[in-house]
Amino acid sequence: MQRPLAPLAPFVVAAALLCAGCSGGSESGSGSARGAEKSGKAPASRSAADHGAVVRAAVAGTKKSSARIDERIEIGDGTTEYVVSIKGDFDWAGAGGRLAVSLRNPAVPGKTSPRMDEIFAGGTVYVGGFAEMAGSWGSIRRDKAEAHYALRAPMNDPEHVLRQVAQMRRISRAGEETVNGTPTVHYRGVLPDETVTLRMAKDMRAKIDSMREQVGGITVYADAWIDRKGRLVRTRLDWPMGEAGVKTTMDLSDHGKPVRAKAPDPGKVVPMPDLGGPLPG
Repeated sequence: MQRPLAPLAPFVVAAALLCAGCSGGSESGSGSARGAEKSGKAPASRSAADHGAVVRAAVAGTKKSSARIDERIEIGDGTTEYVVSIKGDFDWAGAGGRLAVSLRNPAVPGKTSPRMDEIFAGGTVYVGGFAEMAGSWGSIRRDKAEAHYALRAPMNDPEHVLRQVAQMRRISRAGEETVNGTPTVHYRGVLPDETVTLRMAKDMRAKIDSMREQVGGITVYADAWIDRKGRLVRTRLDWPMGEAGVKTTMDLSDHGKPVRAKAPDPGKVVPMPDLGGPLPG
């Protein structure tokens, strides 16, 4: 299952640099780091605990239904940037969905992007779409999948992203914003260390733990935009590391839409003990 991903070696090198060779982000970093502790327009009586309850309620409400997913993961090492795009439909309540995953280097326009299809059904994640697989699918148990890169969900699972967002800490109300035409309230916080490495492969978790010790701590910022019905419209996880960094933005729309996710024909499925690489995450 690794062979279809072998041509992506430059991406793997860049990703490794992000986790092993960069200086860690700090409280005074750039981007979403600025203002992370500011209270925005929230009344003085509103505490961080109150904001946390609002975010957790939005996560819980979103997971009771379904939505259209449009996710963008930006990964850079200061000289090269890669963008992973994840688009599709996901039903948290029904534990099913279909996603299309692609990888591109914006500096090389017009170049064919590697891509992969995913089907979540019956507690299993199926992956296909590779030319050399000739219509067959690989499969892995959803609860056994691991993340192999910073700020990547195991097999790009949208439920994992929501679980991380629900664990935000030191949350402030950043203000009111319109996201894709929808009025929202923007909340901003940080992720605890254990949430950053949640369900991460042992080797990558060790690299991040080592980096945390070397620089005296790391800071990953988390943002959530919530609409008037209490549903998530956008989430963002951001780990700035000097000139390098990883930023994951997931937009959710068409809440409540029907989602059809049928497992492939069993005769075309090959179980895999583990799946990793730039596309599966």
